[in-house]
Amino acid sequence: MSSVRVLLLYPRFAQDSFWRNLELARLKGARCMAPPLGLITVAALLPPHWEARLCDLNARALDPADLEWADVVFVSGMLPQRQEALAAVAAMQAAGKVVVVGGPDVSSSPEAYAAADFRVLGEAEATLSAFVEAWEGGARSGLITAPEERPDVSRTPVPRFDLLHLPDYLFVGVQFSRGCPFTCEFCDIIELYGRVPRTKTAEQMLAELDALYALGYRGHVDFVDDNLIGNKKAVKAFLPHLIAWQQAHGHPFHFSTEASLNLADDTALLDLMAKAGFYLVFVGIESPDPEVLRSTQKKQNTRRDIAASVHRIYAAGMVVIAGFIVGFDNEAPGAADAMAELIEEAAIPVVSLGLLYALPDTQLSRRLEREGRMFPLKEEDFQHGDQTGAGLNFATLEPRIDVLRRYREVYARVYAPRAFFGRIRRLSELVGRQQEGGVASTEPPAPQEPIDVRQLLADLGRLFGVLATVTWRHPRAAVHIWPVALRGLKRLDRLEQLLSLALFYMHLGPFSRKVVRDVSRQIAEIEAGRWVDPREAAPAQSPLRAAE
Repeated sequence: MSSVRVLLLYPRFAQDSFWRNLELARLKGARCMAPPLGLITVAALLPPHWEARLCDLNARALDPADLEWADVVFVSGMLPQRQEALAAVAAMQAAGKVVVVGGPDVSSSPEAYAAADFRVLGEAEATLSAFVEAWEGGARSGLITAPEERPDVSRTPVPRFDLLHLPDYLFVGVQFSRGCPFTCEFCDIIELYGRVPRTKTAEQMLAELDALYALGYRGHVDFVDDNLIGNKKAVKAFLPHLIAWQQAHGHPFHFSTEASLNLADDTALLDLMAKAGFYLVFVGIESPDPEVLRSTQKKQNTRRDIAASVHRIYAAGMVVIAGFIVGFDNEAPGAADAMAELIEEAAIPVVSLGLLYALPDTQLSRRLEREGRMFPLKEEDFQHGDQTGAGLNFATLEPRIDVLRRYREVYARVYAPRAFFGRIRRLSELVGRQQEGGVASTEPPAPQEPIDVRQLLADLGRLFGVLATVTWRHPRAAVHIWPVALRGLKRLDRLEQLLSLALFYMHLGPFSRKVVRDVSRQIAEIEAGRWVDPREAAPAQSPLRAAE
């Protein structure tokens, strides 16, 4: 069989994004946040006689030699990458290449990518073999759709981490499970990956960590699962293997992930995660209002005290980053106060605040379509990396201006410097501290390992080198960050954790001010009578609409 040369092309993300924290990446010597785990998994699924190269346009420009080398170009991305993905499709075709598009966005909105030669819909484990068969049979265009049955991820090979230039990234990702058991109306995960979480085996996951370790990688590894504890039985069975692996290798990695708030209810699970090296958890809280949570089918958050639950996770030694959303149909007039007060009470340092956005092919978008409230898709929707700018793509039940004012108020309060750094100072007293009703390990504490003085001095030198850079480049923020660092000297085990959170402000401070300005402009447009409901505006032909 002749070799087929595949160029895996990852489009740039929209520049305007809460999560696109390039300032933090650059302060720590990286070019961008995380590599494209999906594409390097696709590379591992290719036949042995096919060759692969990766170009992540978020980290590096395309090398013309790689384009010349390629027989076919694979493009994959998410909704915030759509504009760049469509541009990449056109550019690659203009260069005479066959373009194959796959990934979550084309799977949700295949009509938007009609210009591509091949569209591959669904998970790669269920579709790639059909594409390979079509290609080797001579086809150079087509539509390939995954069968209804979800693929068995316990047969997924180790991703091709060797294709990455690891120093480009602030952290790398691995995946243990796909799917989530909950039914949140606004979420597209259950549409893409189902409600029955499918998990890899312990042997698979350790092989992935072995591969990263062998490449010389050390540091932050993110479990990219949309809900790591969606199958609690499986993750509890895996974690003892992860703990043993970490111990055998000298704890080379520290982990982050995403989990539902019911994590806080399970003392044994919290204990296992902390021992394995998990230090950061993203939790979708969305709203402090039980009625709002029930209406959007996030009932799991109504069964517990949210602030107390966050504090239990802190007591286990893990920091919580949380997601909140403004713009649900039944928000109360005092929702801004309630949200800001909960964030302060729980001492959540970094908060993803979004305006509600109806993602394609979700329960929410289908309901709004039935109610005649969805706006037509616009090119501007893809100039934002998240819902901070592109939210409210539907007609709100209450006056739109009231929702925007509420959102602006929460953003301004939560990211005022005094409030942000005050939460980090309080967090330093909560994380890893036993408290009443907190986490109590069922095992005796492990003996403290002797401090490696050389390593400690090296770590402190690196951290204070970053502080010096911050002081030079962001002197106004440095006056808040230095006290966090000095306080952290009392807890050397948490210093890097706390300082990394403080450094988020290098991005989030300017970004929050931009969000407030942008929302203020939207409010001014409405006040001046210049805002027009997109359902009533004359449709304009755009490249994106033409592609559909």
